[in-house]
Amino acid sequence: MEFPKVDEVYKLLSEKLESWIEGGITLLPNIVVAFLIAIVFGVIAKVVGNVAGKLMRRTFESRQIAGLLTSIIKAIVLVAGIFIALDFVGLKGTVTSLLAGAGIVGLAIGFAFQDMTENFIAGVAMGIRKPFDIGDVIEAEGVFGNVKEINLRNTLVETFYGQLEVIPNKILFRNILTNYSYLGYRRIEVPVGISYADDIEQAAKVITDAMNEKDYVIKKEETAVYAESFGDSSINLLLWFWIRYPGEPGFMVVRHDAITTVKTVLEDNDILIPFPIRTLDFNAKGSDKLNTMLSDRNESKASNHSSTSPQSSAGEKASDGSSHADEE
Repeated sequence: MEFPKVDEVYKLLSEKLESWIEGGITLLPNIVVAFLIAIVFGVIAKVVGNVAGKLMRRTFESRQIAGLLTSIIKAIVLVAGIFIALDFVGLKGTVTSLLAGAGIVGLAIGFAFQDMTENFIAGVAMGIRKPFDIGDVIEAEGVFGNVKEINLRNTLVETFYGQLEVIPNKILFRNILTNYSYLGYRRIEVPVGISYADDIEQAAKVITDAMNEKDYVIKKEETAVYAESFGDSSINLLLWFWIRYPGEPGFMVVRHDAITTVKTVLEDNDILIPFPIRTLDFNAKGSDKLNTMLSDRNESKASNHSSTSPQSSAGEKASDGSSHADEE
């Protein structure tokens, strides 16, 4: 086996090193400029990040979302500086490869953490749209309570039973959400039944007047009582009135006081709130009552008895006479 001569190998290596050194010396100004560009963009990213951070904290109530968007802006500025520096050195192929690699990595992460990514994106979207704030009373997917904390992945809600519910943001983002604090008021409905013998209009008037005297009732012109349906033992009415919500007194206190007020005012006006009653009617039109039918039946029996008594006496007398004749 023949080995290349040492002189030829040395010559090839020398030529290669000389070309590298010459290329390095040629690119040295560009490399220095590229480092300067990277440093300048790093400073710009820091300044832009500080300004953007202040702006985001004013815009978004959630510090997590404000911090995330600030970090994204800083990263975009810094990465743009790095790409410009690489391109200035002449590494265009490296820039293209980095962009392609970042896209592939991002796609893989999106598929691997699909649920987490969806909650994350929903959290960012809700932070921008702001369908609710911390302290609001919301209801979604059977959870009803006060919002305690809003994160990028989930929202913490304290229910009125004293439990802390963790709701993924994608559920709040995709499903129906009720925000009871947005408008600042709420309507309360109180059902009540009155006797069929009482006047509906009178009952509605006394209830409405009594409720409008309450300080917690707002929109007093909209306080109303409506006849809802015919019940088994009563005419069913429905009281509507508006209150500030959330506010003081609370919802349960107001509803308790409203029910107490309705009962008191109906009693004061001699309007009956009936118990369940069963009436037996034996006529197709419901006009004959049981006591009337019983009295008619008793009268019928009495008349029948009186009509049959003389005939019985006559028969007894006849039988007595025949017996006497036989004895003679």
